[in-house]
Amino acid sequence: MKRYQKERKKNGGIERHRAIACFLCINFIDPCPGTTTGQMPMNDDRMKLPINANPVDVHDPLRFNQGGQADPYSFARDTMQNEAAEAAVYNTKKLEDAVHEMGLQLKHHEENIIFLKAHKNRLDNSILDMQVALGKYQTASESGSENEELSHVQSEEETLGNIFLHEKSAAGIWYELKCHHGTQASHLPLMKDVVGIVAMLGSVDDDNLSRLLSDYLGLETMLAIVCKTFDGMKALETYDEKGHINKSLGLHGLGASIGKPLDGRFLVICLEKLRPYAEDFIADDPQRRLDILKPRLPNGDSPPGFLGFAVNMVNIDSVDLYCATSTGYGLRETLFYNLFSRLHVYKTREDMLQSLPCIRHGAISLDGGMIKHSGVFSLGKREINVKFPKSSRGSNLPQNYFEIGREIKEMKWKKERTVEDMQREQVLLERARFNFDLKKQGYMMFLAQSSTYATQ
Repeated sequence: MKRYQKERKKNGGIERHRAIACFLCINFIDPCPGTTTGQMPMNDDRMKLPINANPVDVHDPLRFNQGGQADPYSFARDTMQNEAAEAAVYNTKKLEDAVHEMGLQLKHHEENIIFLKAHKNRLDNSILDMQVALGKYQTASESGSENEELSHVQSEEETLGNIFLHEKSAAGIWYELKCHHGTQASHLPLMKDVVGIVAMLGSVDDDNLSRLLSDYLGLETMLAIVCKTFDGMKALETYDEKGHINKSLGLHGLGASIGKPLDGRFLVICLEKLRPYAEDFIADDPQRRLDILKPRLPNGDSPPGFLGFAVNMVNIDSVDLYCATSTGYGLRETLFYNLFSRLHVYKTREDMLQSLPCIRHGAISLDGGMIKHSGVFSLGKREINVKFPKSSRGSNLPQNYFEIGREIKEMKWKKERTVEDMQREQVLLERARFNFDLKKQGYMMFLAQSSTYATQ
């Protein structure tokens, strides 16, 4: 035991000597050249210590239990609980904002439907008032135009009778259904979109001019069916998987059902696919004739015998002057402008030939001359039995009669667009209500789950 203490004392002395030597080497021996041995370099910034140094507070992430032992699980649990609480608050706010936004959308669509219904009711009342006023004008003018109206009706019946002669044509089958099965046929999808037959959609003041214009268009075009939309055109004829015509559907099926199967090809004109006339109309003209620039010869003179443009010589029923298409165009600027374009009408063939330098889109003359288009002449003569009916001028009607008719047609068109808007808004409303209920249900479930979690 004494030997052990003696050795420990000896070793301790050695260790003290070593510590003193190290202290002297560090503090009094200058390792840098240029300093005096044994002196401490006072100007060395590395040797300066901060006078007011604050003690560093080291955070111990470990928690201690009652026995003073570190408890890392308690710290982790508290951290997770704090993060879960923050996430719950964030998700609650996010769901509240989403439900609020969907509620605003729902209210927006409901208000739109209320507005559209009120607008539709106002249009209905205005249409009714104008129809009453129009009926008064018609009653007052009946006595002065009986003979003229009779002539017009007879001319229409003649044109219609000539259409029936082509009983196996598309036009003949369509009018057969319309005249003899009108009530039932009007509910058929393929009949609703049909405006009519070209020959019955216009009238002309002069029989000779009617014959010439009908001859220019040709029988196939005069018997063409006019549809408002492309879907209406497709409904007239359907096809099987191999591309063959399905004779049991469309106009073929209707013809077969009345014992008049459709024979051969037929033309269908789709109004919404036509490029309408996009320039001005003649001011204050109840027939809305097109204000087309008059032709001029190279020397600036007007061509001899020029009577006007064929497109403006066709009279159109007042109900078809406005809003005949879903985009608001009438028949003159769509159908008849595409049929006749800027076709000139001259008094004589000689006048027409003298005016060749200014003819670009064809011309006809009252004595039978015809130029189909620039450089193409139609010679000879042919009789065509399907022609435009003779017009009823309605000279005894007041000036604002046609204006009222135009306004009624325009208001009916606006009413149709309003109903379409209401249908679209109703679909959007149902979709918004479904999404709102779904989001609200999710929000309530989230609140219930959060409440259950908070009570644990």
